[in-house]
Amino acid sequence: MKTRTSSPHHTKSSRVRVGLAAGVGTALEFYDFAIYGTAAALVFGHIFFQTDDAWFATFMSLATFALGFLMAPVGAVLFGWIGDRYGRRPSLFLAFGLMGASTLLMGLLPTYAAIGILAPLLLVLLRLCHGLARGGENAGAAVFAIEHAPDRSRGLYGSFVAIGSPIGLILANFAFALVLLLPDDAVTDWGWRLPFLAGGVVLVFGIWVRKGVDETPAFKEIEGEPADELPKVPLMDVLRRRWRVLLLAAGVNIGLNASTFALATFMLSYAAADAPEGLGLSRQPIVEGTLLALAGHAVVNVFAAWLSDRIGRKPVMIFGAVASFFSALFMFQITSAGTVTAVNTAIFIGFIATGFLFGPMYTFYAELFPKEQRQSGLGFAFHMGAVLGGGISPLVANRIIAETGNGQYVGYYLAALLVVSFLCLLVLPETAPIRRQVRDAHEPSDAGSRV
Repeated sequence: MKTRTSSPHHTKSSRVRVGLAAGVGTALEFYDFAIYGTAAALVFGHIFFQTDDAWFATFMSLATFALGFLMAPVGAVLFGWIGDRYGRRPSLFLAFGLMGASTLLMGLLPTYAAIGILAPLLLVLLRLCHGLARGGENAGAAVFAIEHAPDRSRGLYGSFVAIGSPIGLILANFAFALVLLLPDDAVTDWGWRLPFLAGGVVLVFGIWVRKGVDETPAFKEIEGEPADELPKVPLMDVLRRRWRVLLLAAGVNIGLNASTFALATFMLSYAAADAPEGLGLSRQPIVEGTLLALAGHAVVNVFAAWLSDRIGRKPVMIFGAVASFFSALFMFQITSAGTVTAVNTAIFIGFIATGFLFGPMYTFYAELFPKEQRQSGLGFAFHMGAVLGGGISPLVANRIIAETGNGQYVGYYLAALLVVSFLCLLVLPETAPIRRQVRDAHEPSDAGSRV
């Protein structure tokens, strides 16, 4: 089904509400990602895993985070099916509610000292629930925003979801910075709970915002079609009919996710670790520099998405892939100076470069799939690429440093993954209306789909 949907008309207030509705879930997702990672490194090993081995306790607390990460593709399948069959709004409310409840309940979770082995088991369960919700939230929010957008502004509307990630990371770092002002005993006893409980405020706000936005025009069209003409399991239809597009789209995200996770997490640990595994620098100025870089990343996300509405998705994203490639290639040559300024410069350049690749991505993915398969295709492609890129890149990077003691080889690894992203982008079709109109006039293609 490729019926063109008429462009929605929004007032300024409704555009703001659509933007907030789309971005609030991604902000909560990355907020939880950051506060859990910080809490796992600081206190979770001690309070949830009863062992005399401090390294093993921290490893186990971080492993629970990895489990949640691996659940995202499962969530993409589940919530994609709900979104494509029963509506974008029901899918969004369920995913966001599960995510927010998981974050809030972590802040209320009893410790090992209170309930024994149930404490780590419940922590794992909540991480699995959060990972499941994560798989449905960002794909559902992206489709929701884009299907509410006028044709000329779909890239810009998709960026509302993209900027949620740096905003969530900034808020999380700010929240834990305040918590760490408390005495150490207070942080361990109860202070670590405060950022998780604050997630409940975001949950209430997000539900209120989303209640005020209608179902998308594209899904209303689906509701008007005969049920026997719609795929019962949309992802299976994607795998049968569009598996090449699915694999290529996943490939685009491999390099992007590997780079962003390396910039957001690995670079901090590398800068703070003692030689030869690291640079032995103070953590706090690196954190401050990363926050500044994330703010720049958010601005570039919006600009790149806006630009993609005017010149096409592929030119902007290909530029981002090439810029990210050179950023990765020279990142560790810059940091070899061994100063805070050098590290923060490398992180800033990396986040600016990846912003051009990430800004239009959700819209590009959504436009690759027809509306009947859109949420399933977008979510599965995005999260498979995320697992293969971001999911394993920190482990690979740490192993490379341990084996070689040379960060430059990490840069080569990231650059190689960005070559994969670049090649996949070259093969995929242009999807932006302004460029597709020219292409369709000469050679109609079935690879993209009209919103």
